[in-house]
Amino acid sequence: MKPYVIIGNGTAAASCIEGIRTVDKKTPITVVSAEPRPVYCRPLISYYLEGKTDLQRIGYRPDDFYEANGCTVLYGATAVRLGPNGKTVTLADGLVLEYETICVATGSSPFVPPMEGLDLVKNKYTFLTLDDALALEEALTEDSRVLIVGAGLIGLKCAEGIFARVKSVTVCDLAPRVLSSILDDVCAARMQAHLEAQGMRFLLGDTAARFDADTAYMKSGETVPFDVLVLAVGVRANTALVKDCGGNVERGIVVDERMRTSLPDVYAAGDCTQGYDISAGLSRVLAVLPNANLQGRCAGINMAGGDSVFDNAIPMNAIGFFGLHALSAGCDRSHEPGGDCYEECDDAHLKRLFTKDGVLTGFMLIGDVARAGIYTSLIREKTPLDTVDFDRLKQTPTTAAFSSQIRKQKFGGAV
Repeated sequence: MKPYVIIGNGTAAASCIEGIRTVDKKTPITVVSAEPRPVYCRPLISYYLEGKTDLQRIGYRPDDFYEANGCTVLYGATAVRLGPNGKTVTLADGLVLEYETICVATGSSPFVPPMEGLDLVKNKYTFLTLDDALALEEALTEDSRVLIVGAGLIGLKCAEGIFARVKSVTVCDLAPRVLSSILDDVCAARMQAHLEAQGMRFLLGDTAARFDADTAYMKSGETVPFDVLVLAVGVRANTALVKDCGGNVERGIVVDERMRTSLPDVYAAGDCTQGYDISAGLSRVLAVLPNANLQGRCAGINMAGGDSVFDNAIPMNAIGFFGLHALSAGCDRSHEPGGDCYEECDDAHLKRLFTKDGVLTGFMLIGDVARAGIYTSLIREKTPLDTVDFDRLKQTPTTAAFSSQIRKQKFGGAV
């Protein structure tokens, strides 16, 4: 039998391998890895720069992971063309691989918009891979003035990771708030205040209009001198493999609940995909690690002839900066007809729970994030709030708010 082929070597790829092996223990697996190293945990690259982890502990799976799972890994290799009719994939070096089923887990790439004078900037970096972090580390000194373009998750984690080892960090973003894709105005203001208290500087609603070697000229008219520039504007799904051979692609590779693409025997998983967000009620890219893990496993099981469904995807983010933790999940639909927002706020924490039509659609927690998985479960399962003690859950996420029958069903017989 032809080997399974996985294009990519991140979270989704590792989970795909594990999914395959739950069904098929023997058929070889070939992994095409653009990066020259085994799978690692990308969210840890900022912690590496911060000195909280090292290159040995950043690994996502044990050292013998590939060998134990019968995988051949082609490091530093890039797939350039799918031939789904003949079930082949061609690599950049001309090697042609045959497959029975294939998973495209190509992830995403940094999006760098056209910016006047950017080519004149010597020390400019992105911050998505371990190689990016290592290159940035080489450029930093204790006298470095760093300008980060982008106040999203990538930009702020980079800022935290390098903050203690440079002279200054300035973060700019066209959006009027930090973490604009994750937090609303209320929660973002709390997080920004915390970051500013550490000494970080923000220029929001503003960005670089042009560069001149080591100076950024902002749209507002302000000038920002810098020694190191980090571009963290955003990412784009790597969809070319599927798109170029006629597969259904929108902002990401469109997949169904079994991770099948529109091409026969071609699956996709992870940040390159677009699936259905049950909390928002629409199809979109959900580029977060938990979904990549679940998608990869689902794809692997189905590639090997099993039967798996992943039909309750939601956006989820667990973040923390300088000791202040935040969790968000689902979607804020409180502004829609039938929607509402419950809020608690004091000096230590901020909680916002979003509901619509009698179900929890999303939440944002800052400070106290304990047992937030109960809220996540309510969103994923679309649990009718009139079947639980939601007034109690508003105060504390606890299993005691569920009926004894639901507790027995969900939590292994606890009553």
